[in-house]
Parts: sequence; structure tokens; C-alpha cells
Amino acid sequence: MATQQSIPFVDLADFTSGNASLKAAFVQQLGKAYEEVGFVAVKNHGIPDALIADLYKYVQQFFALPSATKYAYEIPELAGQRGYTSFGKEHAKGYDAPDLKEFFQFGQTVEDKDAIAEEYPPNVQVKEVPAFTPTFFEAYRGFEKSGKYLLQAIALYLGLDEHYFDEKIHNGNSILRAIHYPPITQEPKSAIRAEQHEDINLITLLVGASADGLQILDKQNNWVPVTSLPEQIVVNVGDMLQRLTNNRLKSTTHRVVNPPREKWHTSRYSIPFFLHPKSNMKLDCLESCVTATHPLQYEPITAGAYLDERLREIGLKK
Repeated sequence: MATQQSIPFVDLADFTSGNASLKAAFVQQLGKAYEEVGFVAVKNHGIPDALIADLYKYVQQFFALPSATKYAYEIPELAGQRGYTSFGKEHAKGYDAPDLKEFFQFGQTVEDKDAIAEEYPPNVQVKEVPAFTPTFFEAYRGFEKSGKYLLQAIALYLGLDEHYFDEKIHNGNSILRAIHYPPITQEPKSAIRAEQHEDINLITLLVGASADGLQILDKQNNWVPVTSLPEQIVVNVGDMLQRLTNNRLKSTTHRVVNPPREKWHTSRYSIPFFLHPKSNMKLDCLESCVTATHPLQYEPITAGAYLDERLREIGLKK
């Protein structure tokens, strides 16, 4: 999904191929990319092109609905974790100005009688676009599967058991978010649609986007554009994984900028999958990542408590 030299590229088929040397090489490529950049482009990610196309089609149909219809799917007490969140409600940590977007969030569906189901509110069903909910469910499961493989590779890179994350993310609190950045209708106060930020979760899987605009901040403090390619997804490290690894793996700062003036009349759509563990996962720094040269940077906290703290910081939770 990236043509820039700053964003490394890996092939997930190498990890799942059954070939030990290809798998080992993938683990090293992925780990090195996350230590040095925090973002990587992934080929053969396992999410079918037709499913991605359907996802974007139904997302565009939803956001084209009248405002009053969309507002009926907004549930303020859920802090944006399910259903619709209207324009201007969320802002980046440390910024007061709201991001220029509206979004819809779809969460975990527990199917195996796990007691954790009680922690999750039900997903919001969109009546006006009948295929919306089943398509989101199918995509959610696809992202979970790809994300599980990537976390297995990360575990191996960190010297952990390959399946270290498996149980922690099974029925985890992951979110599939559909974002709409509406057309720009007047001279904007800023060149930024979504202010610079880092993601809260373990890893984020981003499949395409309907327009350019995503940029990452490299180690030289340069903003590097991430250009979409149809057959790839971009996967970045989130703050939870950075915290767990005591900053060994980088949660990369990124933002979305306005399009050139000739494209102001166009919308931008984006669908990231925020892979979260269960709320009881401890984010205490791994002992192997704490050394004399890299002393402990974070106090112990659970994933649930950390998420709660961050939702307040970005204005979704009061």
C-alpha cells in the first residue's frame, strides 16, 4: 500500500506458507520494520478484493443517508464504540479542534458463549442498507485472522511463544471503523483533516482509502505520504504494543491532510481495523524489553483501563 522507501513491504504468504526459512525471514522483516518505522505494507493479507469493494460500497451508501437518519444510529452513552459518531465529535490527543470527519464503529460479536460477551454492547444494525451489517461482520473476521498472524510474527520477533497473543485477542475488543471526510465547502482553518496522532490499540490494519491524504512522520521528522495500492494493506503499531515493548516497537505518528484545492469537492473514505485485546490483558512492559540502556518507561495498566483513559483524552468519553 506504499510506494515510499520509508514504508517497508512484506508478504504475509511467506509467514503462512509452511516454509520455515520464509517464515523466519518474514518475522525479521516485520520486526525490523516496526522497530524502525512503525508502519508496514502487507501483501497477500487474506481479505478478498470483492469483500473490500463491497465494504466501501455500503459505507458510501450509509454516509449518503440524510443526517437525521444517521443521527438515529448515534448512541452517546457508548462513547462512539458502536454505531454512528457525528461530524466533529473526536479530536486528537492534545488538540482541541475536532477532526473533520464522521464515522461508524462495529465491534466484537461473541459466538462461543464466552462470558466476556457481557462486556460488549450489541452492534448497531443499519436498516436502510441491508448488506451493511453482514458485510462488516465478514470483514471484521477477516481482519481478525490477518491480525492474529501478524501478532504471531511479532511474538516470535520479541522472543515470545508464537501464540503469546492468541488467547489475549480471542474475542478481543477490536473495532472496525468506517470514516467519512466530507467535501471541503469553504476555506479550511487548517490543512489537516485528522490531526497528528498515534493509535490506541495493539496494531491497526488499514485497507485502502478512497483518496490520498494519509501521512506518517518518519525519524527525520518528515511527513511521508502513504499511497494506496489495491492489493496491499498498511499495518501500524499502536500505543498498546509500544507500551508492552517498552518503546522497542514504535507507535508511529500519522495524520490525514486536506486534498489539493481541485479535489475539495470530493469525499474521502477510510476503513481501519483497530485490533484490541481483551480488557483484562496486562500491558506491563515485557521483562525482555527492559534493560540498562532501555529502562522501564511505563507503569503497569490493563488494556481496558488504558482504553478508557485514552477515550477521555480524545473527547469520546466524558
